[in-house]
Amino acid sequence: MLRDWSWSRAARLGLGLASAVVAVLTLREFYTARFPASLRDAAACRADSFFNCGNTALSPVAAVHGVPLGYFGFMLAGLVVLGAIVPSRALERTTRALVYLGAFVALALSLFSVIWLRSLCLPCSTFTILALVTAAVFWPGRRQREEAGAYAASGFSPLAPFAPSLPHLVAFGAAALVGACGMSLYWDARVQARTGDAAARVVHQYFALDTVPPPSALSPFWSIRSTPRFEDAPIRIVEFSDLLCSDCGFFAAQLRRLAPEFPGQINVAFQFFPLEARCNDVVSKDKHPGACDLAYLAAYRPALFPRIHDEAFAHPREAKDPAWRAQLARRYGVQAALADSATHALVRRFIATGAEYHPTSDQYAHGIRSTPTLIINGRMIVGTLPDEQMRAIFQAIVDQRLGRGKRFLESWVE
Repeated sequence: MLRDWSWSRAARLGLGLASAVVAVLTLREFYTARFPASLRDAAACRADSFFNCGNTALSPVAAVHGVPLGYFGFMLAGLVVLGAIVPSRALERTTRALVYLGAFVALALSLFSVIWLRSLCLPCSTFTILALVTAAVFWPGRRQREEAGAYAASGFSPLAPFAPSLPHLVAFGAAALVGACGMSLYWDARVQARTGDAAARVVHQYFALDTVPPPSALSPFWSIRSTPRFEDAPIRIVEFSDLLCSDCGFFAAQLRRLAPEFPGQINVAFQFFPLEARCNDVVSKDKHPGACDLAYLAAYRPALFPRIHDEAFAHPREAKDPAWRAQLARRYGVQAALADSATHALVRRFIATGAEYHPTSDQYAHGIRSTPTLIINGRMIVGTLPDEQMRAIFQAIVDQRLGRGKRFLESWVE
């Protein structure tokens, strides 16, 4: 079984094992982002941070029916290892076909992350590199090319020696499907779990946070307005946000889902914080090109802000296109915003309030550096949380405001 080792076979074994380890790391990042155990694990768009697994894990292509794509990478890596340990021509053809497919998918996802999310997950990028190297190692050697020539001379397709073996392909598909069902059940269990202990723990952590003051210049641009005065609502959120930030878009959609459960109880002040160096001194590079222009358009006419805010987040891909933003400006009659110095100064004024807070990163002296950064009733959360955990925080705030007593006993082991 282990005789006749060659450099190619040894390389396949090593690459398969390495890919399996990296796939496990991607799974860990996925579950950490989707099911944060604490406020520190919240996902956010971070200034000057290109490698951000949270953005990747929360993207719509990160999972299929609760099954993370990293699982399929792990299964493919296992097949590569099996083919190196128990070599056969049929298994090699099957593995080669799936490796090429996996490398193509991994490369496409990396390009999607760079172009669309403008960030990369380091373990995911490492897996893509390993997938491409593995595909190169599986490139047909002299023996396979000679077989192809013989098949062609006999009237068969020269690609026949490289076609996957149907029995091996079915066996691999069945194994992957069984595992995927298990992963889907695990997803459902995690979803159920975060409505209980995880949500209660996040509420406990939220109330343990130090309180911070509101910004010196509170934005008059509110995405949700329940009372005439900001401070009169039970739930008061100052949202440092970027209209081109995917995590901010997640939070905007989350508020649309949760607001009906708390009618007349939420005020949300949108504190402009575009992650683009052209208008934000905190950012040393343009993480979200066009974010400044979009902020100017949204701020030019306060009455139009809610509509432009909602439209930008409803079309995240299109909003990154200058032509779409120009069309948006014409549709709402706010083209003058791009050259209006008063609007630019107003947006910069709100951006500057981020520096009033203690640093949220050990690497930088600046205060707020990530979007969304939420100040909920005077307590700061950097990033987003699942609906169940955010709902639990909102409910606890309302209960506290209404003077409702606790209906359960808490016992915390630190």
